[in-house]
Amino acid sequence: MFTPNHIKGIEKVHNNNLLWINIEKPTREKLDIISNRFALHELNIEDCLTKNHLPKIDRYDDHIFIILQFPTTQKERNAQKFSQLSLFVGKNFLITIHQGDLKPLVELFQSCKEDNNNNKQNIIGNSTGYLLHSILDGLVDDLLHILIKIIGNIDDIEDAVFDDKVAVVKEIAILRREIITLRRIMLPLKRIMVEITSRDVKKLSNAEDDDLISYFDDVNDHISKVIEALEESKETIEIYKDTDFMLSTEKTNKILSFLTILFTLSIPVTVIGTFFGMNIHMPFSTNSSNTIADYIPMVIIIVVSIVSVIVMIWLFKKLGWMDKIKS
Repeated sequence: MFTPNHIKGIEKVHNNNLLWINIEKPTREKLDIISNRFALHELNIEDCLTKNHLPKIDRYDDHIFIILQFPTTQKERNAQKFSQLSLFVGKNFLITIHQGDLKPLVELFQSCKEDNNNNKQNIIGNSTGYLLHSILDGLVDDLLHILIKIIGNIDDIEDAVFDDKVAVVKEIAILRREIITLRRIMLPLKRIMVEITSRDVKKLSNAEDDDLISYFDDVNDHISKVIEALEESKETIEIYKDTDFMLSTEKTNKILSFLTILFTLSIPVTVIGTFFGMNIHMPFSTNSSNTIADYIPMVIIIVVSIVSVIVMIWLFKKLGWMDKIKS
C-alpha cells in the first residue's frame, strides 16, 4: 500500500482499484519516493524537475510519461504565464506533477478528496484513461475561457484603434504576444493529444468504460477550435497593428504638413521684417525725406511678398495640401 501522506505536497485519492497521486511543487525527495514505488525512469524524474521542458510523450511497457504546458490564471510582466504538467499514467495509477498553479487541476483533485463517492466516480471513473480524460478536458475548457478573454480584449482594441485620443500600441503588443505564446503551446498539445487518442486510450481503458476514444475526440475538437480561433485572432491583431501604424503615420504627416505650410507662409513676413535692417527708406525713419519716391522700394517689396503668399496658397490648394490638413 502506497502511503505518502507523511510528505507534505504528496496527496493521493483511491477509487476502486485506481490510485491518483498529486504532487505540487516537486522536489527530489518527493519524486524519489514515487520513483522507487512505481519504478519510474530517472530521465523522466529529471524532466519533472524542469519547469519549462518541451512537451513530449514517452512510452514504456507498464506506463506512459507525458509533459504538457498549460496557461495559468497568473500573469508575469503583462504576459500570460504558463506551467508544466507532468503525468505518469499506468493501468491502475496516474500521477500528476505540477507547481500548484493550474487551478482547474487543483480544483478537480480537491473535489475527488471530498467524502463524496459520486465526485470520485464522475472524475476518476473505472480506468486511468477516463481520469486522464477528466484532467485534460478540465484544462482544455479553461483554455476556452482564456480565449474568450483574449477575444474580448481584441474587441476593446478595435474601438480604441480608431480613436485619435487613445494610444493602444502597448496593448496591441501585449495581446499579440499572448496570442503567439498561446499558439506555441497549443500546437504541441494537439499533436500529443492525437497520439494519445490513436495509440494509448485503448490500453488505458477497460470493458466497463464507454467508448473513451469519442471522449478524447471531443477534447481534440475543442483544441482544434481554440487553435482556429487563435489563428483568426492573430490575423485580426496584425490588421489592428498595421491600422494603428498607418493612422499614426497619417496623423504625424498632417502635423508635419501643417508646420511646413505655416513655416512656408511665414517666409514673406520674415523677409519684410528684415527690410527694416536694410539700407532703404522706411516710414518713421529719421533720415527719410517723406517723399513718394523714398517709399517705392518698400511698396514693391511688400507687393511682391503678398503676391508670393497668394501664389503659394493657390499652389498648395491645387496640389491638395490644404485639403489634407483639413481632413
